[in-house]
Amino acid sequence: MLLRKGVVRSPLAGNFIANQIRLLFSTSQPPVPLTPHYLISSKTPVDAGAPPQATYRRFAPGTEPRASFRILQEDRVLTEFKESVVAVWPGPGKLSGHAASGMTNLDNAKQHPGKPFEMPNGWNQMFSAPERYRCVEGLFDAKMALTDADNPTPQQSQTIVDLIKQSLNNVDTDVKPHLLSHIIVTGGSSLIQGFNDRLMQELTVAFQGMRVRIHSPGNLSERRFGSWIGGSILASLGTFHQMWISRKEYDEFGVGIVEKRCK
Repeated sequence: MLLRKGVVRSPLAGNFIANQIRLLFSTSQPPVPLTPHYLISSKTPVDAGAPPQATYRRFAPGTEPRASFRILQEDRVLTEFKESVVAVWPGPGKLSGHAASGMTNLDNAKQHPGKPFEMPNGWNQMFSAPERYRCVEGLFDAKMALTDADNPTPQQSQTIVDLIKQSLNNVDTDVKPHLLSHIIVTGGSSLIQGFNDRLMQELTVAFQGMRVRIHSPGNLSERRFGSWIGGSILASLGTFHQMWISRKEYDEFGVGIVEKRCK
């Protein structure tokens, strides 16, 4: 059963986190070099923060990879950073808030351990806890997102908890308790350390007195590729051909044809 009134969307997802990491690298002093794997032929270990000592691969004229390939390979490095370094601020409260002692949570976060990361060219550095938390805090608190001219501050209504609130406000009141106790978390970015705990913490505060339960696949592959697995199951149905959309139909009606055909 699909409650169409409860369907809401947000652009804050994996690409948003990748852009946040890029902004973290570019605004660091000095800037963090983002060098993809394919450019490195060999490297020599160096101390943290020291210039890299690497031999870079050269390409014959006319054989250089296109810019789109470099972006793809840079995203691979960003994914490695996201999976090994980035973490969600554990709370309580938001990273922009204050602890019961009066200390800001940002100052409190400085007492948490950092994590090292090595780039493909051998450059490495210890990233502090505030840096680790800041990359993903925008998913929960829009004003904490890193910004520049090309990446403006997102709207608070696009953050995860507000998205859930909007969805629940759009459905019948008697359905809300059932939905709150059956929240399914899936997707690669949901595997970031502390994601489920922070989500549970914020939902418990937002919906006091109501039962909140979060369900997520224990198998990491299922959680990471849940949408693709679901798509493959849908495509294997005998009636799936009835939902096919031709290129001509898509050009004529736009993306809206997907919801009309697949309702």
